Amino acid sequence: MQFRHFLSTQDYSRAELDELLVQAEAFKRQRLGHELRGKSIALLFFNNSMRTRTSFELGAQQLGGHAVVLSPGRDAWPIEFEVGSVMDGEAEEHIAEVARVLSRYVDLIGVRAFPRFQDWTVDREDRVLRGFARYATVPVINLETILHPCQELAHAMAMRERLGDLQGKKYVLTWTYHPRPLNTAVANSALLIATRMGMDVTLLCPTPDYVLDERFMLAAQNNARENGGALRISHDIEAAYRGAHVVYAKSWGALPYFGRWEQEKPVRDAHRHFIVDEAKMALTDGGLFSHCLPLRRNVKATDGVMDAPYCFAIDEAENRLHVQKAIMSSLVAQPAG
Repeated sequence: MQFRHFLSTQDYSRAELDELLVQAEAFKRQRLGHELRGKSIALLFFNNSMRTRTSFELGAQQLGGHAVVLSPGRDAWPIEFEVGSVMDGEAEEHIAEVARVLSRYVDLIGVRAFPRFQDWTVDREDRVLRGFARYATVPVINLETILHPCQELAHAMAMRERLGDLQGKKYVLTWTYHPRPLNTAVANSALLIATRMGMDVTLLCPTPDYVLDERFMLAAQNNARENGGALRISHDIEAAYRGAHVVYAKSWGALPYFGRWEQEKPVRDAHRHFIVDEAKMALTDGGLFSHCLPLRRNVKATDGVMDAPYCFAIDEAENRLHVQKAIMSSLVAQPAG
């Protein structure tokens, strides 16, 4: 196979990520182009989407391409991903056929598939995305599974627009309360991209149970070491916020309770005070705030924070359009597989 997928930013060098960001900045200045003329992308959504679907569809159209949106199990056949399975259940076709057939039709395949939230030892294998990558003969893009690399680039781009060089800037990734346990994908990705940019990163969470998967913690530690940054874990709200340049908020479930959420609920409910509010932001060094969206106001962050000039969540969301154009155009420019 001669081509590359876009499954994780960890598969790309820092120089390659910087090149994608430079291209995204160019697309932000000039939205229309011809880089995808005569090209197409199949976007498979196993889960709901607003920003991802809209930005990819429009991004393809603005560069002269065409997007086909599919929702397996709803407007397309349910798919089986297990190798060697006896398909006597709900699934009508196997990923081995789906990925190869779509590869005959389109030039790119995008996949959004959240964990099942039953067994993290299974979900961390990312079988849906990896199944497409294994069998497809065109590049596959991660639209969010257990990582969200497109969001990573949009986040990095928005921070660079506000702060310039990110090296050494103090970055706080804070857990926030949510009435339901959520995917760890954005938190994993925020940790990876901030350490990749050489930032001084603090993971702020209520208890050690909320520390992220060891695979991503180790990757972030390596990123920090290689890029001149730092990574630490804190459970002290005031200490973590003090002097921060960027506060990034996200809710996620505690992995030790994965699949046993009712047991985790009392722990989660006891830490509603992790909400991002004006008092906490006042501890920062004129810090910026963002969130990947969607965000429940006055649960994850207050109205005052979301409406403040230092909130760049809308800029970050817009940048999804531009970075995804850069990703798609770079992938179609590769030699054919």
